Amino acid sequence: MYRLSVRQVLWIIIFSALLGGGVIAGIGYVGNRWYSAKRGGVLPTVKSDSATGQGQRFSSDEQNNIELYERLSPGVVNITNTSVVEDFFFGAYPTQGSGSGSILDTKGNILTNYHVVERATKLEVTLNDNTTYPAKLVGVDPDNDIAVIRITAPPEKLRVIPLGTSEKLKVGQKVLAIGNPFGLNQTLTTGVISALGRPLRAENGRTIDNVIQTDASINPGNSGGPLLNSAGELIGINTAIYSPGQGSVGIGFAVPVDVARQIIPDLLQFGRVRRPWLGVVASYPVNARVAQRFGLPVTEGVILTGIAPGSPAAKAGLYASDRVVQRGEQIVTGDILVKIGDTAIKTSDDVFRALKDRKIGDTVTVSAYRAGKQMSFTLTLQERPTDFLGQPQEQN
Repeated sequence: MYRLSVRQVLWIIIFSALLGGGVIAGIGYVGNRWYSAKRGGVLPTVKSDSATGQGQRFSSDEQNNIELYERLSPGVVNITNTSVVEDFFFGAYPTQGSGSGSILDTKGNILTNYHVVERATKLEVTLNDNTTYPAKLVGVDPDNDIAVIRITAPPEKLRVIPLGTSEKLKVGQKVLAIGNPFGLNQTLTTGVISALGRPLRAENGRTIDNVIQTDASINPGNSGGPLLNSAGELIGINTAIYSPGQGSVGIGFAVPVDVARQIIPDLLQFGRVRRPWLGVVASYPVNARVAQRFGLPVTEGVILTGIAPGSPAAKAGLYASDRVVQRGEQIVTGDILVKIGDTAIKTSDDVFRALKDRKIGDTVTVSAYRAGKQMSFTLTLQERPTDFLGQPQEQN
């Protein structure tokens, strides 16, 4: 029998180890190339740590997330709202809430939600470097749950979040949300656009149209923060979540940035949005059941139950009544509004939508039914008085 020396045994072990390592390395290389091809040819990038000389591998999507967070998170602020609450047992006492906001410019203007700053007696903004500044309210739009506040801070500390557009968004498009959920500063969540064109009811009863739905986690404290696209542009203002169990279930909503673009100039100049106004302050929707019960000539429209004195509707001669009166065989209600311009009116929200693209001073034709007869009225739109801003019963 041939006997191996100790030296020969050692050489065999070394050679076997080298051969095995080479085979394993080759298999790994081929496997990575196959997996990369299957994933569409995207190879992981290597980010080197110059301090340690070690490398950290990130996919291209991860690298995009990292770069956007590092670049834009300094432009997302934490907003603290101190307000006074009245309690039956303890009287009035201060309470605090928090939200997020996006820096609009180096003048210190910050975009957020109206409900984040609502009823505030004191507002404070904390920047990314943990410095805190008092803030003042610049303008609010309860109809779209949008507000602008302002701080006085050195321009070099104000990182501006660029505004994109929400016009050509696609379902499935990647989005990122940066905010202050549960008081945890500068938190990033990612997801996709789940749906477009959703209606969302604002706290004052208005319907916000064309809202963006996303599965990116949006929690209490995220409100007012930015929803970003993969280019780092603000495409929405995170506003609400659907949460049966008081937690994020992957259904969040953001007001489209194009809505904000349209109203920000008014908020900065006037402190409010200057909207045209009919003067209809209350109405009741008509449906087939209501029409049958009261013998109405139409099954769609709104019965006018309140008109503001001196408003365009009052000047034009429209009639409102909060009572149904029996006159012989005829039942009399307020005028039934069925059309404004070319827009059919089925609900009070339709009244608002019919005037959304109109301007103060425009003339509109209104169609209505009175005592079973169709009538036409011509109105000149006025600016909505500030007394009606944000009132739940106010319509248009």
